[in-house]
Amino acid sequence: MAIEPASVDWASARRASYLVRQTFRYEYPEPIRDLSHRLIVIPPERFGDQRRLWHDVTVGADRARVESRSDRFGNMIVDVFAPCVHDTIEFVAEVSVERRAAEPNRLPDGWLADGYLLEPSRLTAADDRILRAADDLAESAEWGLPLADHINDWVYQSMTYRHGSTGVRTTAAEALALGTGVCQDYAHVMLSLCRASGIPSRYVSGHLVGQGGTHAWVEVVLPTGDGTGDAIAHAFDPTHASRGGLGYVTVAVGADYSDVAPTSGSYLSGARGRLTASKKVSLIGLE
Repeated sequence: MAIEPASVDWASARRASYLVRQTFRYEYPEPIRDLSHRLIVIPPERFGDQRRLWHDVTVGADRARVESRSDRFGNMIVDVFAPCVHDTIEFVAEVSVERRAAEPNRLPDGWLADGYLLEPSRLTAADDRILRAADDLAESAEWGLPLADHINDWVYQSMTYRHGSTGVRTTAAEALALGTGVCQDYAHVMLSLCRASGIPSRYVSGHLVGQGGTHAWVEVVLPTGDGTGDAIAHAFDPTHASRGGLGYVTVAVGADYSDVAPTSGSYLSGARGRLTASKKVSLIGLE
C-alpha cells in the first residue's frame, strides 16, 4: 500500500522505497518507418545511496527491438528500433528503487577528467548578466557549499515558476532574461552561475515524490579534501530553494537537459506524432 508523502516527517526518515511507472504514447496520422527512439527513464543500478531493485520496459509495437546501454555519464539508455509503426507506439517503464539517508554520493578520483562539470554547455552558456551575477555572488560567500547555497537562493528569488513560457531549447540566459520558467530552467541558470564561479556541477533528471512531471535539479560536485582525490555530489533544488533529500529519485545526470531528455527519437515520414505521457511515483516503504 502506498504511503501519503505529505504525512512523512522527512527529516527523521532513514530509508524510503519507491515504485515509478511512466507511459509514453505516440500517435501518428499515417504509418511511419525506421523508428529509432531513445528512452532515459530507468535509473542506474546504483547512484549514491540510491539502489535500483528491479525494472521493466515494454514496447507496444510489432517487430520492435529493444537494446540497453550506458552512456558516458553512466546513465542507462534504452534504445528502441521499429521498422514500421502503423499508427501508435507506447512505451511503459516501471522501476523500483530504494534510498537510504546519510550515505553521501561519493565520486572516485578522476571525476573532473571529462570536463563537462565546469565547461559551459549550449543550454548553460553564461551571458554578461550571468557573469556579473556570478562575480557578485562570489564576493558574498566562501567558495564551495556556502557559495552554492547563495546561488541556489539567488536563482529561486530571481525566477517565477510558469509553464509554457520556455521550451526544451531555452538557454539559461534566455530563461533568466524572461524571469520565468520551469524546473529545467531553474537548473540551467544555477548550472550557468556555478560553472561561471568555478564550481563543478551537473544537471540531474528524476522525480520528486508528490509532484506531477519529471523534475530537475543540480548536483554540486566538491572535493572531499581527505587526500583520496574523491568528491561528494551535493544535491540542490533551486526550484524550491532547498537541498535534495530522500524524497528525490535520480534517473540520470548530464551537462544539461539535452543529455538526459526522457524520450526522444527520429523516424521517416512527413507526419508529426502526438505524445501523451503519464507518470506515477508511489512511496511504498519507509523507515
